Amino acid sequence: MDRARSGGTNAARDRRDQAVVLTHVLALHPAHLSVAELVGEMIAGAAEFEPRDRYERAIHDLAAAGLLHVQAGLVTPTRAALVFNSLDMD
Repeated sequence: MDRARSGGTNAARDRRDQAVVLTHVLALHPAHLSVAELVGEMIAGAAEFEPRDRYERAIHDLAAAGLLHVQAGLVTPTRAALVFNSLDMD
C-alpha cells in the first residue's frame, strides 16, 4: 500500500492519533476516563487490533511527553496540557 492511500508516514499518523486523543481528553476535562474507555471512544466499537493499538500507543506517547497522566488506569491531562489548551492562539 502506498503512503497516499495509507494516510502518510507512520510518524504523521502517530501525530494525528496523539492530537485526536489529547483533544478528546481536554474536551472531557474535568471528567476522567479509563484507558479502556478512552480507547473505546476513539475506535467507536471497531473490533480490529490495529486501531486499538494505535490509540493505546498515542496515550503512552502523550504520557511520556508530559501531556497526559495515567494513574490507576485513569487518563487525565497534565497541568502543562491544560495551560497550553487555555492559551489564546489567535
